[in-house]
Amino acid sequence: MLYIKSLEEGLEVFKALGSEIRIEIIKILLENQDMNMNELASRLKITNGALTSHIKKLEDCGIITVTSESAGHGNQKKCEVALDKILIDVNNRETEKNMYDTDLKVGHYSAYEVCPTCGMATSTALIGAVDDTRYFAHPDRYNADILWFTRGYVEYIIPNFIPSGSKIDQISISLELGSEAPGVNDVWPSDISFYLNGVLLGKWTSPGDFGDVKGIFTPDWWPPKWNQYGMLKLLVVNSKGAFIDGLKISDMDIRQLHLDYKSTLRLRFAVDEDSEHVGGLTIFGKSFGNYNQDINVKIAYSPMEDGN
Repeated sequence: MLYIKSLEEGLEVFKALGSEIRIEIIKILLENQDMNMNELASRLKITNGALTSHIKKLEDCGIITVTSESAGHGNQKKCEVALDKILIDVNNRETEKNMYDTDLKVGHYSAYEVCPTCGMATSTALIGAVDDTRYFAHPDRYNADILWFTRGYVEYIIPNFIPSGSKIDQISISLELGSEAPGVNDVWPSDISFYLNGVLLGKWTSPGDFGDVKGIFTPDWWPPKWNQYGMLKLLVVNSKGAFIDGLKISDMDIRQLHLDYKSTLRLRFAVDEDSEHVGGLTIFGKSFGNYNQDINVKIAYSPMEDGN
């Protein structure tokens, strides 16, 4: 999923989609999963040169990915759609007036309990040995940009620096997630639970541990048979309940949590042992996967009412 936080931020995406031929390219790729440039040009009845400019616009926006594969007489470029959906926050400008925005590094968790397969890495190297849970306490974890485990949890403290005398009306959390299979497996469901201050907000089932193509930001040294990218998910909890990508996952009302400017905010991502699908969890930071971001948190607030 591509999350566009404002209309201005989405301008290049809108331009890329404002073309009948580029829409046709996306439709063809969705029907055929992936195609090489020659096949696409032939299908569209245009030259390779004309196709290249359209492909570049779609690739620059992250709508499609282009990879090179060895062929009989050299390399051929193959294209495929990289997104499952685009979410546009049209009204973001109004809410930003009373919005606290912060990012959490993947390795900045405050508590954990994990089971192998597991591990962590910075943008340049693995941290310790894979499948050795002791390294989740290693000092280098603060620089981690990816972590994974089969079951258990990691918990983060969200900085809470909203103005004094304010209450929290909504918390939005955006991050790239996937399952954790031995190696990779695109069909590997995993029930990922989200907790705030020990209260279950809801669950989302990740469909797999993706490794069919290299992640856009995944470093070159990363093994090709390991998880390459995840799915960008938006978790929101407000007065109407808890939502993933706009779909309601529970009736947990943020007012039931009684959060204000003095509250400690403990955010937990977990794969619970009693879940139907215990397929692990991978969290991607800005140096891995398809999205150049860490765990982004937005807190909407307003003045506390008299007597609160």
